[in-house]
Amino acid sequence: MSTENKISRLIRSSAELKLRIAEDRAFSDKIGKAAQACHASLSSGGKILLCGNGGSAADAQHLAAEFTGRFYQDRPPLFAEALHVNTSYLTAVANDYSFDEVYSRLIKAKGRRGDVLIALSTSGNSKNILNAAETAAGLGMTVIGFTGETGGKLAPLCDLLLNVPSTDTPRIQECHILIGHIICQMVEESLFNG
Repeated sequence: MSTENKISRLIRSSAELKLRIAEDRAFSDKIGKAAQACHASLSSGGKILLCGNGGSAADAQHLAAEFTGRFYQDRPPLFAEALHVNTSYLTAVANDYSFDEVYSRLIKAKGRRGDVLIALSTSGNSKNILNAAETAAGLGMTVIGFTGETGGKLAPLCDLLLNVPSTDTPRIQECHILIGHIICQMVEESLFNG
């Protein structure tokens, strides 16, 4: 297969997965409900906390920046934080306790009833993400999972599960950013265009 054909095939596979999501009314409804949950939290003085590992950590940080900085509009900042950005905290807790506790411990400090946790895990099985979801649920936070097809062990811990219908990690992550951008836009418009 030529390089050109391979590139075209990879782009098409990403586009086809996004089209599957676009045509799934139930999935669109879940994205809308996730945006509503974020809107409800932010409009009542709450916050959005995000967590993930590796590429999902990068996606968490990207989406937190969209909420806190701006998306399309010049508007006041919204309280959103990716929980891995304090490397001193992250490495201390991983060393002194366990990497499995790095997010749950921070959620105990920062999370409050009515806040939202967006937990990103393509497999849905990362122990530190599962612990984060359990802790957030225990505090009365809304848990939104961004996962791959099955949702893994994270699925039953979520109030809303946005499980991209794929097992291909890069394609799942590409869809997670798309979904996150849609939520950011919907929240921004509902908060500042009303």
